[in-house]
Amino acid sequence: MYERFIQERRDPKAVSLFQRHDISVARWRQAHLAHQRTLKHVQLTLRALGARITVLRGPGVVFDASDASLVVTVGGDGTLLAASHHVGSIPILGVNSSPEHSVGFFCPAHLGNLEATLKGALSGTLPSVLLSRMQVSVNNRICSRRVLNEALFSHAIPAATSRYVVSFGGESEEQRSSGVWVSTAAGSTGATRSAGGRVLPFASRRMQLIVREPYLDARSPARPSSIRLDHIVFEPPESITILSKMEDARLYLDGPYRQVPVGLGDRVVCSVSDEPLNVFGLGRRRLASAAPSTEAPAAPLKKPAARKKKRAKAV
Repeated sequence: MYERFIQERRDPKAVSLFQRHDISVARWRQAHLAHQRTLKHVQLTLRALGARITVLRGPGVVFDASDASLVVTVGGDGTLLAASHHVGSIPILGVNSSPEHSVGFFCPAHLGNLEATLKGALSGTLPSVLLSRMQVSVNNRICSRRVLNEALFSHAIPAATSRYVVSFGGESEEQRSSGVWVSTAAGSTGATRSAGGRVLPFASRRMQLIVREPYLDARSPARPSSIRLDHIVFEPPESITILSKMEDARLYLDGPYRQVPVGLGDRVVCSVSDEPLNVFGLGRRRLASAAPSTEAPAAPLKKPAARKKKRAKAV
């Protein structure tokens, strides 16, 4: 934020708030300095370990990781989520550049363990786990096979009512609400949990749908009628279909940066992708703490074979 609004854009309002030490921007400089310090150490450490690196800046950057042995993200979970959409089978390692200021659940590396973690990732000795991702299509056109956390379907205007039809397992139901979350198991500790969903085992292939703030028909004062398909847990080969009854709807994939317009009569299908993400450094304690659930246990951690080629992309 500091780099974008203060250094690059010189945004007058942001600069004024920063100079007044306003609480809205109070942490920007500290977070920026911590990020720059960590980024510098990541580059120095990778080069010292003999890796050839390509440095990419910004969460919206598009890149091809097919020629790399490892993708390293420096930031927080948002940075890793953005980068993961450009990563297929290449393993990824998240470095939390400012643990005091950013969420880094997917980012086990930090300044305190940087050298050992990067060394293990480059050599292939650091344990990794395959995280299931989601495939999302609109009218049979695949929008993404690499949604790691969740998809949000809603009206383009947050204050407007979302109107749609949910279909699953031979049942269909018209609904009105603030929108619909569909999350992977890896994303079940985030927005869907806050909306009342279950925490699924981290490495499970199950997914779930949660309706946000469903409209309850209160015309019957004694007992407002509720909806039936407000919480669905499903697994391959099952899928969820959402039929839009709105002219101006949106799909948000893993946050606000990937938006897909959805129109009246369009059909959105969410299913388990055949492209899991190989994430380094998510140890057993981290996986166990993420999923206090009665679901089937998570898949065993994977120790990849050592890689001769050492080429890393740092994002």
